[in-house]
Amino acid sequence: MQMNATYTSFVAVGDSFTEGMSDGLPDGSYRGWADLLAARLAARSPGFRYANLAVRGKLIGQIADEQSAPAAALGADLVTLVGGLNDVLRPKCDVDAVCARLAEAADRLAPSCKQLVLMRSPGRRGPVLERFRPRMEQLFSFIDELAERHGAVVVDLFGAEVLGDARLWADDRLHLNAEGHRRVAEAVWQALGHEAEDDWRAPLPPAVRAGWAARRAADVRFTREHLVPWIGRRLTGRSSGDGRAGAHFSADEGSAFWVTPPAGGAGSGDVTGWLRAQP
Repeated sequence: MQMNATYTSFVAVGDSFTEGMSDGLPDGSYRGWADLLAARLAARSPGFRYANLAVRGKLIGQIADEQSAPAAALGADLVTLVGGLNDVLRPKCDVDAVCARLAEAADRLAPSCKQLVLMRSPGRRGPVLERFRPRMEQLFSFIDELAERHGAVVVDLFGAEVLGDARLWADDRLHLNAEGHRRVAEAVWQALGHEAEDDWRAPLPPAVRAGWAARRAADVRFTREHLVPWIGRRLTGRSSGDGRAGAHFSADEGSAFWVTPPAGGAGSGDVTGWLRAQP
């Protein structure tokens, strides 16, 4: 990898983590680490182009089948591929099959770009993480092998203790909040060889434990607003991503498209105002 390289284009591939949930904007859309990274890269490269194809709820097979070919067709300088965690968090999972589909996506994307980035996804500390830790570690070990095969950069978010802190996670306990996404953007930025703006691994101040009543109220709210709908989708074979396309994928045309910042508008991280680039 060329350290501190200037990238003129960036494609993000994956699931809800890369889509940006739950770093919400006032208009109801999501921002997330990929948008934040795109804005920072754009500030260094006039005419920068970006496409985020990630869709919430997608399994690795869907990512490989639906996103990898459109992403490869764009021929970006930089591609990030993050997927497989939705698979390994399901009650039944063939991790070897997940790794095979991840490899299929990487094999398609790596030749199309100058730099492929893979990640060890973060995990919120708690009983759910411990239950699925062996599967996650098997997947992450394979990601290291895949990176060596393709000369990819691996960003180890799972190994960063601070990203397990519940205060960096949204109320749904599945997605990072705004500060969590900001730290991931900084982690990728540094992994690409750019000068650090801050220490993304820095621990948060000591937590003040909420009272019993507040904890129970939070658990009830989580169950009602997030857990029950999630169980309902599992029982009926539905996904939160059903009927959705990536932010920069045209279902009518069946292809991805670039967006680029308007003049002087590259620095905010809110790429919802970027313009569709001409082919």
